[in-house]
Amino acid sequence: MVLVGGHESNNGADLSFVPETLPHALITPPGRPLHNMLTRLRGQSRNDPVRNSAPIVVVPMTFGRNPTLVADTAKTLRWLGVSSPVPLALADPFGTTDHLTAWLRTAAVDVRRRAPQSAVLIVAQAANPFDDAELYRIAHLVRTHGAGNPVEAATVSGIDELVAAVQRMRLLGSAETVVVPGGFLRTATLHGDEVPFDEDGLAGASFYGALLSEQAILRVIRERVHDALHALDHGKTGIDSGLAADHGHGYAHSHAFDDAHGHSHSHDAADGHTHSHPTPIHSS
Repeated sequence: MVLVGGHESNNGADLSFVPETLPHALITPPGRPLHNMLTRLRGQSRNDPVRNSAPIVVVPMTFGRNPTLVADTAKTLRWLGVSSPVPLALADPFGTTDHLTAWLRTAAVDVRRRAPQSAVLIVAQAANPFDDAELYRIAHLVRTHGAGNPVEAATVSGIDELVAAVQRMRLLGSAETVVVPGGFLRTATLHGDEVPFDEDGLAGASFYGALLSEQAILRVIRERVHDALHALDHGKTGIDSGLAADHGHGYAHSHAFDDAHGHSHSHDAADGHTHSHPTPIHSS
């Protein structure tokens, strides 16, 4: 199995514990590194009669905020081809935004139980406007349907931005803040640097810990691989659906003036299908 990590896992670095329990698991960023790894694996399998027909299952390690990771991974697999003797299968993503919302709500309840006066700051590595905006949407849901403690979100590129986010929480009236990761982060680090929670800028702040236990992550990975192999037995590689994973993720485009100008158009997607846009129906 090949686990593809994006910004939610620091390009897979936060998943380094997985191969210790799943020895057949490999971790890579998307794009060229994934392409090179799959090419190498297929070459090794062709020369190994024992592994010759064993499929390679690729799992996009996203909590649902990074659908582009799924689509880009699917494009790499399609480019390589899925034919025997070494078939490729694309598993469903590790999680969805609904899963992430539920896991973060559980963390907020836990914080409320352990430290009733503490606020929750959901933190993730800054990526792009659309993935970042999804974190703020999820934080709003956690706050609205949570345990009653203040909940905010921050996308950061370094410790200075984390300090600024904690100070903002203080200005909003929270003397204590628990930093909860909105991804696979397992330790109080950013880009490999330890976060100095004991220093003045982060006074009153602490790290919640990993959002999911290692065993929980391993269990989900096994489930995704099992389901992908089952689908492959029925001739489904998962690649076609993966190609469309990021459709609609980004700037929306309007067709409000198409009818007025007599225009119509379609988009040829990467999966070879044509998508049309019917006139939208508005309710009042």
